[in-house]
Amino acid sequence: MNTSQVAKLLGVSPKTVQRWVKQLNLQMERNELGHYLFTDEDINTLRDIKDQLNQGILFHEVKVAEKKSPRKGIMKTEAAESDPDFDELLQKIAELDQKVNSKADSVVSYQLLQHRREIEELNERIAELEAKIESFEKQKDKHPAQHPLVFDHIKAPKKQKRRNLISSIFSF
Repeated sequence: MNTSQVAKLLGVSPKTVQRWVKQLNLQMERNELGHYLFTDEDINTLRDIKDQLNQGILFHEVKVAEKKSPRKGIMKTEAAESDPDFDELLQKIAELDQKVNSKADSVVSYQLLQHRREIEELNERIAELEAKIESFEKQKDKHPAQHPLVFDHIKAPKKQKRRNLISSIFSF
């Protein structure tokens, strides 16, 4: 099976399958174009990885069962022989891939720390509000209804009597 078929079978994205293979250093067979080819044994390994992650095991703590016999990938050598910079290019791609993964990890760590700080601030604010409520309740218990709150009554302005239109015209 190819990567997309395995991803659909497992209910994850193809990028997730590729990331698992790369980051866990799984030895997968490749076709002449360099695409992964998965056997039933490989699919079972990936299912086991998914189950471990669903159980809450951290990615770097995932245990992968050893394969019975290591397999070798298939790759056309014509492209590698015709271009002398091919190995250098592969090395740069691997370095960039590692940098991207590292950056993603640091961003997630920063976000977790930011959320933790926000939660701690909210907890402090809740504690302050609880203390204020307790002090108000104690004050209420000490002085029960001695001085009820009274709002000043504001008198409404008196309505002016309407004059007749004619009398207002002729009045001097």
